[in-house]
Amino acid sequence: MESSASCPAAAPLVKKQFHVLVGVTGSVAALKLPLLVSRLLDIPGLEVAVVTTERAKHFYSPQDIPVPLYSDADEWEMWKCRSDPVLHIDLRRWADLMLVAPLDANTLGKVASGICDNLLTCVIRAWDCRKPLLFCPAMNTVMWEHPITAQQLGQLKAFGYVEIPCVAKQLVCGDQGLGAMAEVGTIVDKVKEVLFQHGGSQQS
Repeated sequence: MESSASCPAAAPLVKKQFHVLVGVTGSVAALKLPLLVSRLLDIPGLEVAVVTTERAKHFYSPQDIPVPLYSDADEWEMWKCRSDPVLHIDLRRWADLMLVAPLDANTLGKVASGICDNLLTCVIRAWDCRKPLLFCPAMNTVMWEHPITAQQLGQLKAFGYVEIPCVAKQLVCGDQGLGAMAEVGTIVDKVKEVLFQHGGSQQS
């Protein structure tokens, strides 16, 4: 774990706050992770942890993430024998809501197909579909327009997951069009809406 904050998965699973687990994947939109976490922490009654893919680490500094931050190595370092905790299960139990932001094209395809080959996709594969899971797609415009993307988005929605749609803008690669992750403010507003629906926090 790459944070000095206490480990929520290792703590007793007694819920005093509403727990939000943020998943971050290898899109350039992962640059916004520090801002997203900061804005989520401004919501009263919210506790946040982050699960990252290895590629996502390229876009932010762990020192800028003031909450527990988990990656693949943590899964294997925590488990040595049968009585040890299984991190992706503990995180799924701990979280009341999961927010995947950004969800890149690669992980979109994995989730739609049920592939679970890293900590983040294992958490999603083990997710209790009675709890909300929000996802924010982010990819190049041509990747977004590929026919497989609509099929995969449809599959996630069929699971009961909630899309926070991407937006059109000039992307970092220089292309203009749909594919950029929704603005942080939009994402946070959607989280507040879901929290309000579930009675987990007061809207500010």
